[in-house]
Amino acid sequence: MLAASFGVADGGVVAAVLVLIALSAVFALAETSLVRTSQARARSLEEKGRHGSKSLRRLVENPEHFLAPLLLLVLICQLVAASLVGDEASRLFGTLGLTVAIVFEIVVIFVFAEAIPKQWAVRHADRAALFAAPFVTTLINFPPIRVVASLLIGLAHRVTPGHGTDVEPEVTESELLALADVAVDEDVIEDEERELISSIIDFGDTIVREVMAPRPDVVAVDAATSAGAVLERAMVSGLSRIPVYAASLDDVMGIAYTRDVVRAVHGGRAEQPIGQLCRPAHFVPETKRVAPLLREMQSEQFHLAIVVDEYGGTAGVVTLEDLLEELVGEIADEFDADDPLIEPLDGGSFIVSGRMALDEVNEILDADLPAGVWDTVAGLFLHLHGRVPAENEAVTADGYTLVAERVQRRRIDKVRITPRPPGGGGDEAGRDETDR
Repeated sequence: MLAASFGVADGGVVAAVLVLIALSAVFALAETSLVRTSQARARSLEEKGRHGSKSLRRLVENPEHFLAPLLLLVLICQLVAASLVGDEASRLFGTLGLTVAIVFEIVVIFVFAEAIPKQWAVRHADRAALFAAPFVTTLINFPPIRVVASLLIGLAHRVTPGHGTDVEPEVTESELLALADVAVDEDVIEDEERELISSIIDFGDTIVREVMAPRPDVVAVDAATSAGAVLERAMVSGLSRIPVYAASLDDVMGIAYTRDVVRAVHGGRAEQPIGQLCRPAHFVPETKRVAPLLREMQSEQFHLAIVVDEYGGTAGVVTLEDLLEELVGEIADEFDADDPLIEPLDGGSFIVSGRMALDEVNEILDADLPAGVWDTVAGLFLHLHGRVPAENEAVTADGYTLVAERVQRRRIDKVRITPRPPGGGGDEAGRDETDR
């Protein structure tokens, strides 16, 4: 039974409550859609010329400018609506009014002003964000709202511990890779594009030592060697640039370009020492990161650099091709020997090149072979074995047996990696074995 009659004024209260609930729903939709929109997505929508995209981009670049005003408006709408309902219910229903008001707040306000608009914003993030951005921009620039929100934000900053300290970047490398994985699953990008994204991220952390041709693989000539002999050496090796040294490879004096050598030989100067034809060499430390080196090669227009160690000795050479291969994978030409870095065998074993990077092997095998100051499989084998092995000598690590398949002088050229069967025992890293 009603405690009082329902009049025109009550109808106005109901209308006001409905308007407040509708506004709260719109503000909740705007809050969810804007928070879920990344800067990259906003820029993409702006490039497509979508209506409201410019306002959207400006908002998501500074989320602290719109978030507090929106939360304030949502709170005002819901509190005022709840207060009006409570007052009206108490007047109409007497002692039951409080119960009616609580049920109203839980069911109606939660469902229609929170759950429904936010779920719709999650399912249609772009449409909701583009719809909300223009009017949210107008609201946050309205002086009363801006002033009140600023005062409340200032108060929150004063009572919040740690305010003003540095925060993590918006998107980390691992998050970017996770986004790429999601894009692959949803057929937005191809697997190859995902691999390229991963390579670009890894490229920034790679140092020259990891990509260079090591000293034993360097093809170089003595400065006293004749131009004719150097041309023959270049033709056999298929190289267009060859380091030239004076006393030893630790004393590189320049780079011989094949076209200069060809010009000299055709000009009747086949016996001219190559030291008189070489051009200046570029030197880089082995710990230099490859990204700035690539930019230097582009700006200074050179394709080969001599890599030096901390003692000034020659550690190897690095070429522009070596850097590009870090991004796009192996680039083989007609002069490259057909000697794959990894070959799968029956039974789950692999034959890998001793110079293959350990992180690549771990990625392919989904293994966790120990890392350290070494960069390659051969370096790991030498560390575990403690000396240069003979062929067929073996070590174990992380549930795998590593066998020195081919050893050339002091160099481990090929390693056979075989998973150890479960329960095989003796899985201590570095334990030596001999195949029989």
